[in-house]
Amino acid sequence: MSSNGFVAPGWEGVRAAFEHNLTEGEDVGAGVAVYHRGAPVVDLTGGWFDQSETRPYDADTLQLVFSTTKGITAIAAAICVQRGWLAYDRPVAEYWPEFAAHGKGEATVAQLLSHQCGLFSVQGDITMAEALDWPTITARLADTAPEWPIGSTHGYHALTYGWLAGELVRRADPAHRSIGRFVQDEIAGPVGAECYLGLPEQHEPRVSPMIGGLGGDAVEDPAVRQMIEMFMGPGTNAGRALSLNGAFAADGENPWNTRAVHAAEIPAANAITNAGALARIYAATMAPVDGVQLLDDEVREVARRTVTPENEPDACLIVPTAFGMGFMTPSMFMPFAGPGCYGHPGAGGSVAFAQPERGLALGYVMNKMAGNLANDVRAMALIEAATAAADAA
Repeated sequence: MSSNGFVAPGWEGVRAAFEHNLTEGEDVGAGVAVYHRGAPVVDLTGGWFDQSETRPYDADTLQLVFSTTKGITAIAAAICVQRGWLAYDRPVAEYWPEFAAHGKGEATVAQLLSHQCGLFSVQGDITMAEALDWPTITARLADTAPEWPIGSTHGYHALTYGWLAGELVRRADPAHRSIGRFVQDEIAGPVGAECYLGLPEQHEPRVSPMIGGLGGDAVEDPAVRQMIEMFMGPGTNAGRALSLNGAFAADGENPWNTRAVHAAEIPAANAITNAGALARIYAATMAPVDGVQLLDDEVREVARRTVTPENEPDACLIVPTAFGMGFMTPSMFMPFAGPGCYGHPGAGGSVAFAQPERGLALGYVMNKMAGNLANDVRAMALIEAATAAADAA
């Protein structure tokens, strides 16, 4: 199956890997984009908008990208640090006094952003409607007791990271903008990229629906399905984190394909964007893109530095993961393109990251979900092709 878009000379290997994913049925509809040294070198789309295969997946298509969203929220927090509105080493409660409840008064911004505060879900029942209401969910989290002594370990705050970090940005911002407004004003708008946290209704028809879901149902091997249920099932830390105590558990229609979820601000999981926008945003965190640079070198170097202990098992995901200031950093769980990378993968396959050492930024989005949270084989094939092209340039 062919693709549409742009590939600079020397980057044809990325097109080949992308078209292989489409031809082999690994992807239904997808996009990939790469920037190198501040310039676009790949921007491709291909396949189908949905399973009916009647509408092409093209440059106008928008895609929900699950936890790839977290990297955008991390950039927002880093911009606040750059402006002097926020400091990674200061207590969260300095900006958000209510957060001090239940012994969290000394928890730092850095600990919050690196998943060390033990707030991977709320305590007790919560509905999806309550989770989609910003004042309700942030108040519940402020009033939640940590699941472990803060700073003693880290565990993936699959959904709560976004509300926690987003409220921190809102409190620190002198204009007290919502995270969705902040992203438009300070990230997407300045670099000329479409990336929505809280999708305007007029764009809803452009959103390609997610196909399939995360976990056992997306995996054919029965033994792997059983293992996933053991570690991610209801009542486990991972299960609670990924579903917010069941509030986002699919029962019938996939909640992530609904207008209610698209309209809300879920800064850990519901950015709606495209591959070109993601690559452009990350490129602008390293160097000027058409005159706009989002992060200065000093702040970026702090933000991308791994702060979780090397090879420390994740208290939610069981296997070791690595985090900087809201960014996932390279580990066996998600190697990206090797040392120096910062970004985030999304459930089912999407990914976006930058690597200053190569001057490389990449975004990949898709509508067909695999059964993984990271290290997707389609994404890694694209990353490997882009890395080879960058090294040869």
